[in-house]
Amino acid sequence: MRFSVNAAAAALLAVCLVPSYAQTSETKPPVKKHVAAQKAKTPPAPTVQEQIQALRQQLQDQASQIESLKTGMAEKDAQLKKTAQAAADAQASAARAEAAASLQQQAVGENAAAVTTLQSAVTGVKASQTTLAAAVTDETAKIKKVIDSPGALHYKGINLTPGGFIEGDTVFRSHATGVGTATSNNQSNSYLLRQRLLYIQAETNSHLSFTVGQLWSLATEDRKGITSAAVDVAVPLSVDPNYMPGFVWTRQYGFRVVKSFDKAAFAVSLENPQVSYAASLAGNTPYAVLGSAGLNSGAFNAAISSCSPSTSIVNYTNELDSDGNNVALPVTKTVNSCTNLANISFNKAPDVLFKAAFDPGFGHYELFGIARFAHETVYPGETTNSNLYGGKDPSGNAIVDIKSGLAAAPALTTEGSYSDSINLGGFGASARVPVIKDKLSIGAKALYGAGVGRYGSCLPDVTANASGKLAPVHNLSGLLSAELTPTPRLLVWSYYGGDYAGREDYSSPLTTTLAAPTAAQNAAGVFGPTWAAPKQAAVGYGSRFLSNASCNVTSNPGINGASTGYYPGGSCGAQTRAVQEVAGGYWYDVYKGDRGRLRQGVQYGYFVREAWTGAGSPGIGAKGIENMFFTALRYTLP
Repeated sequence: MRFSVNAAAAALLAVCLVPSYAQTSETKPPVKKHVAAQKAKTPPAPTVQEQIQALRQQLQDQASQIESLKTGMAEKDAQLKKTAQAAADAQASAARAEAAASLQQQAVGENAAAVTTLQSAVTGVKASQTTLAAAVTDETAKIKKVIDSPGALHYKGINLTPGGFIEGDTVFRSHATGVGTATSNNQSNSYLLRQRLLYIQAETNSHLSFTVGQLWSLATEDRKGITSAAVDVAVPLSVDPNYMPGFVWTRQYGFRVVKSFDKAAFAVSLENPQVSYAASLAGNTPYAVLGSAGLNSGAFNAAISSCSPSTSIVNYTNELDSDGNNVALPVTKTVNSCTNLANISFNKAPDVLFKAAFDPGFGHYELFGIARFAHETVYPGETTNSNLYGGKDPSGNAIVDIKSGLAAAPALTTEGSYSDSINLGGFGASARVPVIKDKLSIGAKALYGAGVGRYGSCLPDVTANASGKLAPVHNLSGLLSAELTPTPRLLVWSYYGGDYAGREDYSSPLTTTLAAPTAAQNAAGVFGPTWAAPKQAAVGYGSRFLSNASCNVTSNPGINGASTGYYPGGSCGAQTRAVQEVAGGYWYDVYKGDRGRLRQGVQYGYFVREAWTGAGSPGIGAKGIENMFFTALRYTLP
C-alpha cells in the first residue's frame, strides 16, 4: 500500500513541474546566432504539447504499471493468503496425516497381532477340524456299531449288558462218581432263578464305582485293575472253573466300592457270609446249631433237619415173664438227633474283603484280605450221650431207665443255651506276568488263613471242639497257571492247584459202650450189661480217633450217613486233608466276531484226594485218584 501512494505523489509532482518549465523558457533572452560553418541541422525540440503528451503517456504507463503492480500485489496477497491457507491446510493435513499415520501404525500393529491371532486361530481351527472330523468318523462308527451290533440294552438312561454263554459238555471219570460238572451251593449262591452274575454298577467321572448284586467275589483274581465284568476276571480256562483246586473264588451277593487310578485300584466289599462246617461229634459233646432250615426243594437245600428222638439198645435186664421164665429185655436210650448240613448259615456280619491291585506296565499284581464272623448257638443240655430213657418190652410194657427212672423222652431242651461267635480271616496275593507279550503268561495265587476254606474248593472253615464251640480250620489254597496263545484262534493252558485243611483234633472225655449178652450168658441165666473198655471218642476235624479200618476196602460200597462224603462199606471216617489236580487243555475259536464266539475245548485232569490218618491198625488215611476227560462246545454272547 505505501508503494502505491509514493508512486502517485511522484506523478503529481511531475505534472506540476511541466508548466513551470514552460514559463521559464519564455522569459529567457534570445540566444545569439553564430554562423556555423557547415554544421548539421539540429532537429527541432519537442513541443510542450508533445512533452505533455509524452508525460501523459508516461503517467498512463506508470498508472498502468501501478495498476498492474496493485493487481500483482493483490494477486500476491491472494496467493499469500492461499499459500498461508494452504500451509495451514497442509499443516492440518500433516497433523491429520501424522495422526492418521499414528493410527495407521497402531492399526498395523493391531492388525499384525490380529493376523498372528487369526493365523493361530486358523491353525487351531484346522486342527480342530481334523480332530472333529476324526471324532465324527469315530462317533459315526460307534453309532453304526451300536445300531448294528449293540453291546447293551438302553432303557431310560440305564445300560443293561447281557453276558454269559451256552455250553454243551461231556465228562468221563475213571470211577463211578455219580455227579456232573462240579458245582457247590456254598460257593455259588445262584439259587432259583439261577444266575451266575446279575448286578448294577454306577461310576463317577473320578473313577469311583459302586456295584451291588450277584458278583464274582473280590477275592477272585482280575486280569487288570479291579473289575466286575466276567470277561476281565482271571478264571481258570478249564471247562468248569469250580472244579480246579486252588482257585480262590465265590459267586455271591455283595456290595463293592472301587477307586481306580492309572496303574492301581483299591476296593472294599461286603459279601454274603456262609460257613462250611465239618465235625466229628462223639461222647458228651454239646449240640450246636450254625444255621436255620432253608426251603428243601429245587436248588434250595435244608441247612438243618428237624430234631427228632432216635432210640437204640443200651442195656438188658433180667425179667420174669408170665410163666415165671427168665427173659432178657432191652433197655434203650433216646437221643435227640439233628443233622446240620451247613448250607445256609447265619453269621453275625457279612464277610468283609479288601483288595489292592497294581498294573505297573509289566504284569498284574494283587494283595487282598478276608475277615469273617462265624456264629452258632450251643445247647449244652443236648449231648451225644444225653437222654438215656427207657423203652418198652416185647409185650409193650414200659421199661424204666436204669439211670433216671423215666419212661419217656422229653422235648429238646434249650436250658443253658448260649451264643458262640469267632472271628476268622486270611490274606492272599497273586501275580500274573507276560513272559512273551500277547503270547505266553504265567501266574500264581495263594490264600492262607483260619476259616477261609470256602473261598478255595469248599473245604471246611470251622469244626467243633469238645465243648461244642466253634474252632477254626486253617486252610491253604494255591494255583499255578500257564496260558499260551500260539495263534489268534488257539489257546493252550495248563494248571496245577491244591487246597489244604488243617487237623483240628479234639476228643471227648472217656466213654464206654454197652453190648448185648452172649448166647452163653443167656443159657446160664446171667443177664446185665456187658461193658466195653473205656476209650476216647473223636471230636473235631481230622481226629486221630476216627476209625479208618475200612478205608482201603473196596467191597460193599455204600453211603456212610454220618460222614461228609462217599465211602466204601465199613468204618472209614477219614476227613479230607488235601486235594490236588494237574490239568491241561485247549480252546479253539471256531468263530469269533460281532455275533459272539463259538469255541471248542478239550481238558484232561489228574485229581488226587488225601485224608487225615485215623484210628486203626495201621492208622491209615484214605486216598482217591481220579482221571478225568472233558469236552465242551461253548457259545459266548458278544
